[in-house]
Amino acid sequence: MRSAKEADAYLRKLKSTLEYIEVSDCKMQEGSFRADVNVSVHKPGTPFGTRTEMKNMNSFKSISRAIEYEIQRQIDVLDNGGIVEQETLRWDDVSGRTFSMRDKEDAQDYRYFPEPDLVAIRLSDEYVENIKKTLPELPESRKSRYMSEFNLSEKDAKMLTTSKYMSNLFEEAEKICKNAKAVANWLLSDVSRILNEEEMEPESIPFTGEELAKLVILIDKGTISSAIGKKVIEEMFTFEKGSCKDPEEIIKEKGWIQISDEGAIKEVVIKILEENPQSIADYKAGKDRALGYLVGQAMKATKGKANPQMLNKMFIEELKK
Repeated sequence: MRSAKEADAYLRKLKSTLEYIEVSDCKMQEGSFRADVNVSVHKPGTPFGTRTEMKNMNSFKSISRAIEYEIQRQIDVLDNGGIVEQETLRWDDVSGRTFSMRDKEDAQDYRYFPEPDLVAIRLSDEYVENIKKTLPELPESRKSRYMSEFNLSEKDAKMLTTSKYMSNLFEEAEKICKNAKAVANWLLSDVSRILNEEEMEPESIPFTGEELAKLVILIDKGTISSAIGKKVIEEMFTFEKGSCKDPEEIIKEKGWIQISDEGAIKEVVIKILEENPQSIADYKAGKDRALGYLVGQAMKATKGKANPQMLNKMFIEELKK
């Protein structure tokens, strides 16, 4: 491999495959899936350089950072006339640096010898074929199915199926709300953003597919807006796994139910128009962005609770008068 990006892609693919065939839960934070990383640099046309090793790494982000740092460190050593020592290094995530742990012995120093109690295992062709036939659906196959069955883009289908847990969550939610695109959007946008910010694995998502489906249904029914939906997702992440509240309970407790009463919305529209005469003039002059600004101001005034479709329609009606 020639870059941190390639190593990351390989490890993610390996982790995904192991999850799908149920060999391991691959929980990196618990040590179920780790990687030893060997790094060396060399100029084109010259032999491979001396490698260093970082052992037992358990975070994709840390692995990529460590590789990038170690590549540059070795280049700096060589450019300054130094020699890269073969050694085992420790990656420090806080400082973003590697530190020497011990010199790395050559293979003969490990004193390898055959283990007499481990007998050779020979697998018949029939045994191998039976395993192939009973393999569960793998990521590539599931990705293709998502594209054909749910009309998802290749990019979205690939991202969803990278994690078996995320993929299963998607399928569970879709079966209930029958809105594959909306479920995919929530998982790949807000949910993935929070996971990245908190450095959490998908397995740590505190809510079920059923609870996610309820959120999508509440938005589809107009009970809450998408803007409020984002707040609900944030709130759902504050619960411990297995104790997450139903989205409907959350919006009732927080008073986030969408305003869809025409009279109440009209009051907001009139008030915003009175406060923004320049936006009225801009709209009448053909500046369509003025409408978006007015709707945004109304959403701000109602703390995101007004029905945006009704707002949009009512503003247009009033502006045409």
